[in-house]
Order: sequence, then C-alpha cells, then structure tokens
Amino acid sequence: MMALPPVPDRFSEENSAYAVRGLGQPDIDAGVAAIRNVLATLPARPGVYRMVDARGDVLYVGKAKALKNRVSNYVQITRLPKRLQRMVAQTRSMTIVTTNSEAEALLLEAQLIKRYRPPYNVLLRDDKSFPFILVRHDHPFPRIQKHRGARKAKGRYFGPYASGGAVNRTLNAMQKLFLLRSCTDSFFANRSRPCLLYQIKRCSAPCVERIDAAGYAELVADAEDFLSGKATGVQAKLADAMQRAAENMDFELAAVFRDRLKALTFIQTAQAINGEGLEDADIFALAAHGGAMCIQAFFVRGGQNCGSHSIFPVHTSEVSEDEVLSAFLLQFYEDVPPPRQILTDRLLEECELIAEALCVKAGHKVRIDTPKRGPRTKLIEQARRNAAEALERRQAESTTQGKLLRSLADLFDLGESPERIEIYDNSHIQGSHALGAMVVAGPEGFRKNAYRKFNIKNPETAPGDDFAMMREMFQRRFGALLKEEAGSDSPGEVPPSAPDADDHRTDWPDLVLIDGGKGQLNAARQILADLGVEDVPLVGVAKGPHHGRDGREVFHLPDGREISLPVNDPVLFYVQRLRDEAHRFAIGAHRQKRSKAITVSSLDEVPGIGPARKKALLMHFGTAKAVREARLDDLQRAPGVSKAVAQTVYDYFHG
Repeated sequence: MMALPPVPDRFSEENSAYAVRGLGQPDIDAGVAAIRNVLATLPARPGVYRMVDARGDVLYVGKAKALKNRVSNYVQITRLPKRLQRMVAQTRSMTIVTTNSEAEALLLEAQLIKRYRPPYNVLLRDDKSFPFILVRHDHPFPRIQKHRGARKAKGRYFGPYASGGAVNRTLNAMQKLFLLRSCTDSFFANRSRPCLLYQIKRCSAPCVERIDAAGYAELVADAEDFLSGKATGVQAKLADAMQRAAENMDFELAAVFRDRLKALTFIQTAQAINGEGLEDADIFALAAHGGAMCIQAFFVRGGQNCGSHSIFPVHTSEVSEDEVLSAFLLQFYEDVPPPRQILTDRLLEECELIAEALCVKAGHKVRIDTPKRGPRTKLIEQARRNAAEALERRQAESTTQGKLLRSLADLFDLGESPERIEIYDNSHIQGSHALGAMVVAGPEGFRKNAYRKFNIKNPETAPGDDFAMMREMFQRRFGALLKEEAGSDSPGEVPPSAPDADDHRTDWPDLVLIDGGKGQLNAARQILADLGVEDVPLVGVAKGPHHGRDGREVFHLPDGREISLPVNDPVLFYVQRLRDEAHRFAIGAHRQKRSKAITVSSLDEVPGIGPARKKALLMHFGTAKAVREARLDDLQRAPGVSKAVAQTVYDYFHG
C-alpha cells in the first residue's frame, strides 16, 4: 500500500513557500490576491490544497492532478459559480500538500475533509459508525461480539452492518447456531458452573470444559465460514451430523442439530438478496428533490444482506449529483473497508480514479460498476426507489418540523423560527457525581455532535444545589461564547467529543430551555445579566401539579409570565421531547461518571505509580485503604516496590 503524506497541522517548512496570509475584511479582491500569491510558486504536480479564511478556519479542501492548473481556475472569478465566488471572497491563505499521484491526492482530500469539515465541501454528515461482527482471536476460546469503532482487536471482522439491530439479530441466531461464547474474558475466567446461556442452548460452555478446545475451534471455524459466505458447507455438515445422531438413536442430540439447522435457515431467509454471484459488494443510489439529496446504501457480505442505510449529505447546493456521489464514496470508505465490488446507479466521471484510490486503501482490487442489464439492475432500482422514499419522508418530516418551530416562535415571541435550541438539565444523587448536560436541536432534529457535558467542579457549589449547578453551567457555556466572540484563546469547556465544524459550539442559541421552574430560570438569567448577555431568550420548563404525569407542563418566562398548553398540543409534545432528550443525556452521562468512579482507586493519584506497581501494592495489601494505612517499612517489603517508590507512596498519604 502506498503511504500517504503526513497531514500538517501548521505550515511546514516544505509548504511555507506556498502559503500567504492576508488581512482585512472578506472581499473578493483580497481573496483573489491571496490565491495569486500562492499560484506564483505552485508546481504542476498532483496534490491537495486548502482554502483558509482570516481566522485560520479551513473553507474548502480540493485535490488536483496538476495543482497549478487547478488553482488558477479560482482567479477567473466570472467563470466560477456563486458558491465558489463566496468562498474566494473569504479566502486569505492557502496550504498546499503535494502527493506522488492523483489517487493519493484523492485519499488525502477525503481524510482532510473528514478532519476539518469545511463549509464549502460536500460532507457526509452521519455521526454513526457502522457496526461489525467480531470473532476475537486473542483468547484460547474466541468470543463473538458486536464491534464499533477502530478495528484494533485481534480477530476477524465481518460487516459492515447497516444498524445495531441487524447485528443483534444476526448474533442472536449465530449463538443458537454455533454456540460461541459472548461473555467477557473476566466473566469467563471466574465461572465455576455454566451460565444461563448454556441452559437455553446459546453457548457451549467452554468456561467449565463442557466442550474441549478442538471442538470449540471447529465451531469457530464453522461460524467464520458461514459469515464468509460458505453457508452451504455448514448446512451439509449439520444435516449429516443430525442424520448420524438419528441413526445412532441419539434423538436428543439429533434435536440439537435440528434446532441449529433451523437457526441457519432463519439467517439465510432473513438475509437473502436477489443478486446472482454477488459476494462482497456495496450498492449506492442517489435521489435528489427540492435541493436536498439522499444516498441509499445496501451492504452485501458473503452473499448475505447486511442491511441498508439512508444517508443525507450536506452542503450540496449548486453541486452536481455526480460530484456529490463521488465525494460521498471517498468519505464513506475513510472509515469502512471497501469491498471488492461497488455498484452505483450512475457512471461517475472519476470512476477509474476513485477505484484506483480505493485499491490503494484496501490493499486489493476494487471495481466500481454501473450495471445496465441483468439481475443486478434490480438491486440498483431497489436502492434508487428506497433513496427517493427516504428523501420524501425526510422532507415531509422537515415540513412538520418547520411548522413546529414557527409555532414555538409565536408562543415565546421569538420573531422568527429558532435555528438552534439549547436545552439544559443536570443530574446527581444527593449531590454526588454532579453533572450538567446540554443538548442541541434545530430544524434538522437533534445535533448530537453538539451535545456537551459539564462536570460540576466549583468547590463553592453545595452538593445537591440545582440552582448553583445551573449557574455554573451557564457561566462556563456563555463565558466561553463571549471569549470566542472577543477572539480570546481560552476555549472554555472541552466537549465530550472532538470538535468539528458541524457541532457549531461557537454559535449562539436562538432559544434556551431549562428543565426547571422559576428558581433555575432566575439563576440562569442572573448569570447572563452578570455577563452582559441580554438577547438570549430563556424559558423554564416545569412539571405540572402532578409532576408531568398528565402532560401539564408550565413554561416560565423571564418577565414572570406562565404559559400552559392543552395536553394534545403538538408544540407541547415537541418541547417534552426536547426536555426528555436532555434528561436522558444527563442521566446517561451521570451513570457513566458514577460507574467510572467505582473503579477509581486512591492509588491512581499517587505520582509515579503506574498500573504494574498499583497491582503489586494491591496484591500485597489487599485494598487501597490498607496501602494508605501501611507503615513505611511495610511498604518497602511489598514485592516490586523499591524504597524510593515506598517513600513516595508513604509521603503522599501521610504528608
């Protein structure tokens, strides 16, 4: 595989000749001048360029077969579409990275787009990671499990699957069929008798030696063959075993094999797909209507249907459908391993180049085809029909959402429909593990990549003081906004996930909803007044006289008004959904914090004590409390603990 060039965070010495920084207000002349300065030193080589604005934010990432020829197009303003003219007007610098080939440039472009999320690039705005089935090989008795994220564990990965539900259904049937364990290694190591899964015939209980290593290895091999598309051999093997058990009058064993054959038939029926000779392939079709686009994806692995998923790319206005689909493919396969065959509903202009780039990434040949006849055209038509229906549903939902937002604006005298709504809640148990949460919603629904958690860490906040917790959240959230607006380097609270251009953390809310009554509302209003913020609408959402069980929430406004809506009002239902999402997120974050605190030891805070020495101390003394209370000479006698380390531990706990 060809190595990609490093992605520079700042201008490197190699690239400094191609960079220029301009000043002043965004205007098209300044943008053209910045590009011309870079153009004078550009080589006619493949590479990737980044358009950067005056603040250093990346506006656009592009690739070129010949950088000089491609970038020169941006100074011919009259030939550019309006979208690119706006981009040039904001451009104040460029960063250039040269590559060995155009295919490398294409891969690097997709990598940078995923990293910087530029506003003028087509973006795959889908924050979900597709799940896989993983058969782990880091244990004598491999475990089968669902897996998301980086594929670092040793084992074989099968997928991707379109949803967690598709994986769960397959795993459920696989447990009946192959009896592989799904428990963790620690659970496995501490069993003295079979667990419930063995009793209901979902596991072969290797933990208590109900099956030997060779027998279990055979089950693992059968499972991997099945997931690889070799179901016929597995089916014949089970049928033969059932026949032999029946001939030996072992009808109980024959019934076990019969049930496993039923599970195999269920999987094959549920995952049947009409595509002759289609083993590993992805099918994509694009639908467009009213300025919006939807891409429908079907996943086929080992001849089995792994589900479908609808994806709605953003920043697609004034961009051709072919260009959107091409950009989508490169970004999609940045996180998902490409199959050997990709079917699209249209012939892409850079089809061969995209296939070459994916070959470099995958390490095997990748073909991109557009079938015109035969059974595969039915798959394309099915994907195209699903894309059109998904887009129609989304647009209908957007229309309904727009009506709700307009009604919400009328109810709270906002003037116009809110584009960003922030909802705040907090969670704690008698003041312990206190945590605040903010969720964000807008016309497109919940923006989960903009959610934030606030660890309550002000020592003056009394345990269980909800008003003080609300004050601290608002102080940090809106204080950070003011610093950002003033150009401060202080970023404020770090969000729970890595920031990207889509989370809009520096956007001001058009409406703030607070889960609580007058007390919480007044606490928030006082903080905003102290900060000098006067134009953020605040609304407190309090439960009614029966604690919200009858849907009679009361809306508290800063001017003292209280508003109640009929129990069947759509706006009331919408606000309840917003409030409930904030409540769910706050409780989930609180539980994570509480679970993490259970595993934290006081030894974690001792400087110079790593996992090995911590384990040695705990193995010798039994508990962290015993370590704290140990004398210096007792600490020195612990195996693996030097005199210097013992002194460090003793000094830490005894001052």
